[in-house]
Amino acid sequence: MKDYAWPGNVRELDHSVERGVLMSQGKVVRAPDLGLNAGQSAPRLDDMSLEEVESFLIKKTLARCDGNARKAAEELGLSRSAFYRRLERYKL
Repeated sequence: MKDYAWPGNVRELDHSVERGVLMSQGKVVRAPDLGLNAGQSAPRLDDMSLEEVESFLIKKTLARCDGNARKAAEELGLSRSAFYRRLERYKL
């Protein structure tokens, strides 16, 4: 990350950090989580629809919670019923 030239402004940095927090699988945010490695296969939030982002975040959170739906719903700030509706909607 230190080799990345921030061509944008503070808003770009803020969005990158927010993206990193959302995309990281653990407590450490890495460059791919920030979307800084162009050669990586990680999807870019800018290229995704709202539904794709929501589905992606649910998958990542479920993986981080070892498949524990209750814990994933809690981390996402969703009720269990809302979480299960989204699982059904996105066929997860």
